[in-house]
Amino acid sequence: MLKIGLTGGIGAGKSEVSRLLAARGAVIVDSDVIAREVVAPGTPGLAAVAAEFGPGVLAADGSLDRPALGAVVFADPDRLKALNAIVHPLVRARSAELESAAAPDAVVVHDVPLLAENGLGPLYDLVVVVDAADEVRIDRLVRLRGMTEDEARARMAAQASRADRLAIADLVIDNSGPLAELAPRVDEAWERLTARR
Repeated sequence: MLKIGLTGGIGAGKSEVSRLLAARGAVIVDSDVIAREVVAPGTPGLAAVAAEFGPGVLAADGSLDRPALGAVVFADPDRLKALNAIVHPLVRARSAELESAAAPDAVVVHDVPLLAENGLGPLYDLVVVVDAADEVRIDRLVRLRGMTEDEARARMAAQASRADRLAIADLVIDNSGPLAELAPRVDEAWERLTARR
């Protein structure tokens, strides 16, 4: 089994790279998906988040109100740390379960947005960073996700810098250009990854 850590700053296109790697046969362990699972209604994770941040982070149906929580944690690094202290251990435990279910010869790609921030590089055989220039990422967040430029910059500032991510990369996939240029870059990366199995 080859364990890959896949990361990239918000707006870099990591999710698209993850999708393309899955189409080529990778087993994807998506931390964002798992992070949603562990705070779903009725879970101990959601109860812990509500206890820490109060009922204002819950929607009328009892689910997590992500925009309300985001407004709190992305404006205050200490509150973000408190959230991460609740969610990250739950995500790690579920990720380990999914990895252990993969075939022995699998390429398991752990899609981890905060890999650099949390010093998780050593957990993987290789770290793959999806990279795009900051201004490209801001444009994508404003144009495709409907954020204001200030919101986009605040989200980016809450993450590791581009330089910090690149410093831990064993392999970089450049996604500064149009989507059509990404698939050939992922093909090249996949060849390099499968050669390491």
